[in-house]
Amino acid sequence: MVYKLDFYTSHNQFYIADKDTDGDTGADNFWSDEAFVDRFATGNGIIGLRTQCYGPVKGELIVLEKANSEFDLSEFDHIVEGGLEVNSGVLQISDCPNSSLELEIKVDAGIYKVRIYSSNLRSVEDDEGDDYYKIEIWPDADMAINVLKNYEE
Repeated sequence: MVYKLDFYTSHNQFYIADKDTDGDTGADNFWSDEAFVDRFATGNGIIGLRTQCYGPVKGELIVLEKANSEFDLSEFDHIVEGGLEVNSGVLQISDCPNSSLELEIKVDAGIYKVRIYSSNLRSVEDDEGDDYYKIEIWPDADMAINVLKNYEE
């Protein structure tokens, strides 16, 4: 399944979360220095994605049965992946700071790997640009964060 994303957020971030998360994105350790560089923050049942744009987010969420092993690193500026536990069976995408619900889908309860492909990051000037975020999610118990390609600003 492919879901299109087109919404406004601020503070260069948005969230992917279990509907029933109690994850605290305001905690001092959520956006650690490492998470900021990785563009991927994690908490209890929630992931924060760092965007290049301050406001508009364009992208897509793709739900897979297994990991996509065929992608071209040269097509993207930054690629990072990590784990997310979804106990409720409902996955949500929300903006920052209002936590407005932008997408809600049903998934099987369990642990998922979430991979974010960021592209067109250099197009951003001031608050807007053509940055794009392709998000893939599939069942996988591996919660480790891996940066597959790092964007150098």
